[in-house]
Amino acid sequence: MYTIKLFLFIVPLVISSRIDQDHPSFGSISPQPKSRFAMLDDVKILANGLLQLGHGLKDFVHKTKGQINDIFQKLNIFDQSFYDLSLQTNEIKEEEKKLRNTTSKLQVKNEEVKNMSLELNLKLENVLEEKILLQKKVRYLEEQLTNLIKNQPEIQEHPEVTSLKTFVQQQDSSIKDLLQTVEEQYRQLNQQHSQIKEIENQLRRSGIQESIENSLSSKPRAPRTTPSLHLNETKNVEHDGNSWTLIQHRIDGSQNFNETWKNYRYGFGQLDGEFWLGLEKIYSIVKQSNYILRIELEDWKDTKHYIEYSFHLGNHETNYKLRLIEIKGNVPNILPENKDLVFSTWDHKAQGHVLCPESYSGGWWWHDVCEENNLNGKYNKPRAKAKPERRRGICWKSQNGRLYSIKSTKMLIRPIDSESFE
Repeated sequence: MYTIKLFLFIVPLVISSRIDQDHPSFGSISPQPKSRFAMLDDVKILANGLLQLGHGLKDFVHKTKGQINDIFQKLNIFDQSFYDLSLQTNEIKEEEKKLRNTTSKLQVKNEEVKNMSLELNLKLENVLEEKILLQKKVRYLEEQLTNLIKNQPEIQEHPEVTSLKTFVQQQDSSIKDLLQTVEEQYRQLNQQHSQIKEIENQLRRSGIQESIENSLSSKPRAPRTTPSLHLNETKNVEHDGNSWTLIQHRIDGSQNFNETWKNYRYGFGQLDGEFWLGLEKIYSIVKQSNYILRIELEDWKDTKHYIEYSFHLGNHETNYKLRLIEIKGNVPNILPENKDLVFSTWDHKAQGHVLCPESYSGGWWWHDVCEENNLNGKYNKPRAKAKPERRRGICWKSQNGRLYSIKSTKMLIRPIDSESFE
């Protein structure tokens, strides 16, 4: 810009100089003929101005190209962000559709319960009316019998009267039993109706909001509460002639594994389905002797893999610190060896491992760098997903860096016998 202004300043000077040379003053005498060519100095000045103008335009063009490249880069970043957001939006719509279907089913169930309650109320009212009528009849018969006995004390009671009294008493007892049964059913229906209402309210309050926070926010959603396993519950399986204690099982995604520190410590799920035995129970088992940890994996092509470690597990004060040494297996090492791995969840983050549970979902043993292997992550069905979503699920990272989605997992432990330990 400065060069352009300089050029605009020089050109009028050159033109003015030429005009002065072409039109001399009246008092002067021009002894020499006029020249048709510009003075050499004027040409040099003009050429220098044009050269500076060219340099200025060249710099301006380079700056403009740089600005255009920056704009294109920002547009590419925006396009990628918009694409990722559209994928997340589609997933949110799917979850919302599922929640709406669940709500519709609950509403239908609620209507059925309401109708059953109304029918039971009507039946109860009819039974009460019949009871009142029968009680009146019984009182009338009792009065008649009393009068008959008073008037004829020496005459024995007629068998038909006795039979009638027995029948009336039986009917009265049956009616009482029926009333108790109806009242119990009515109470149970009211309790179920209240539970369905509570579920509907929870879905309305937190269902869609939890799906959005789980997809767009880095903070994990609060888990569904699940019953804890009893302290004396374990499940043993036979393998290669040895008895193994099953401490973790994933098969179909029916159990939510994004649980709290308390549930991971004491266990959750069902032993005949998906479950986590509990860190405290595992520690109480393995502290007595030397144990082997076996991990079995099955991918969506029904290919099975396994790996075994000798291991040491710390107590609650160490965040159940885990240290592994590989023994054998047909799968690349899925956990770091000879390193201190500490257990963390979304509500209990061990020092130095703050972001791992938030990024990966579920409780797991982490090192100072979040690894790609997490067998307690979200259960993902085999469908096309972006890498960040696959990483949040059950996954195994091979040596070539590729992430494999896992269909089912088992974690088992057994004591090392004296011969193999030596």
